[in-house]
Amino acid sequence: MSNMKKSEGSTKQLKQVLGFWDLMGASVGQIIGAGIMTLIGATIAMTGRSVPIAFFIAGIITVCQYLPLLLISGTVRLRGGQYTMVAMLTGEKFAGAYSIIYIFSNLSLSMYALSFASYFIALCGIGTEKSIAFVVLTLFFFLNCLGIDKFAKVQNLIVTLLVIALAIFAAFGIGEIKPGYFAPESWMTGGVMGLLQAGGLLTFAVGGASCVINLSAEAKKPTRDIPMVMIISTLAVAVLYGFVAFVAAGVLPVEQVANQNLTVVANEILSRPLYVFFIVCGAGFALISTLNSQFAWGPKPVMQACDDGWLPAWLARLSKWNTPIVILSILYVLGVICILTDLSVDVLGNLCLVASGVITLMINARVYKLPEIVPELWEKSKFKVSKSVLWLFTALGSLAAIFSIVLNATRLEPVLLVLNIVVIIASFIFSFLRSKHTSVEISYEEA
Repeated sequence: MSNMKKSEGSTKQLKQVLGFWDLMGASVGQIIGAGIMTLIGATIAMTGRSVPIAFFIAGIITVCQYLPLLLISGTVRLRGGQYTMVAMLTGEKFAGAYSIIYIFSNLSLSMYALSFASYFIALCGIGTEKSIAFVVLTLFFFLNCLGIDKFAKVQNLIVTLLVIALAIFAAFGIGEIKPGYFAPESWMTGGVMGLLQAGGLLTFAVGGASCVINLSAEAKKPTRDIPMVMIISTLAVAVLYGFVAFVAAGVLPVEQVANQNLTVVANEILSRPLYVFFIVCGAGFALISTLNSQFAWGPKPVMQACDDGWLPAWLARLSKWNTPIVILSILYVLGVICILTDLSVDVLGNLCLVASGVITLMINARVYKLPEIVPELWEKSKFKVSKSVLWLFTALGSLAAIFSIVLNATRLEPVLLVLNIVVIIASFIFSFLRSKHTSVEISYEEA
């Protein structure tokens, strides 16, 4: 690998200002999304009132999938986030393919703005989905243009209110749970297989903590904070979700809440003011916290791809606020186009599900190479494990990633599955054609 040529913007120029709680806000905000509002009803239909156990299973599966990522992010600073992981473990051409898959996956920004708009209209009865989605997307675009520190302050406030809203739902609902919660006719209604399937589906609700890896370049202490944030946020949110699910499944008969979202139970247990607070700060903020978080971490792998020559260097240009203004603007424009053209929210959310899973599998399956790639830093790492444990983590992470890929593939409609395959193939074709014009640098370093 060669040294990076001078460009107008580089991941080396990003300021290291994010502390533990800033990363925690980004992680929790990314995890708590629309999934908690919609998937609980679906999983109650699959397993009845044993859905809190399904959340525990989902948390374990997710942590297993993250184990290799914890070892890597706990050993080095990854200036390009997951892009750097791919480059250091699987090679340059895979990094090029990842950069394209990653760009496509960020089209989901408009999905969160549109989903928030639908909740807002349902509650307030004013505006149109397009206009509200446009305003929300624009607001968080400008916020993230003003600096990563501004993002962190707003994100921490949003996440605090979001957690309070879910805690209110759980606290007010506990006393409303009806006797006979563990009655055989309403417990594990789909048997052991139904419980496992529900746990698999709920990985979509508890996943997302790996996003903080893409903030490694701006973290004060990435090798300490990022692994801890990934573990704590995933398990803490899974526990919170478990309490929410306990209420969601226990207040009303199972048949009334199966395949319904949380608003059905919220309307039953909360006063009107608290219900409005729950809808705004629970359902609404769950979406905009994810939108805000993705604007923050989304550009960083793209910046490193620019540094390495996969994309034009000028795309990584930094503003006076030290933010990747060009990349942010492109993400914003793409989001606006998706909103104005009525591009399906379902397509946006699922365009790269399988493709992204394949990338995670490539990283997890190669983590056993870490001691060979960075031997000195591995010896210093607080997350250093024995060779046998390293192989165990490699196996567990790979199996969890395969499970996620299979689950995603079986849930997708044929057209969306084909789109995922097309994105993967096109990305590797681009990588092989472009590789002769690149100069991939080492973008990991001691922290």
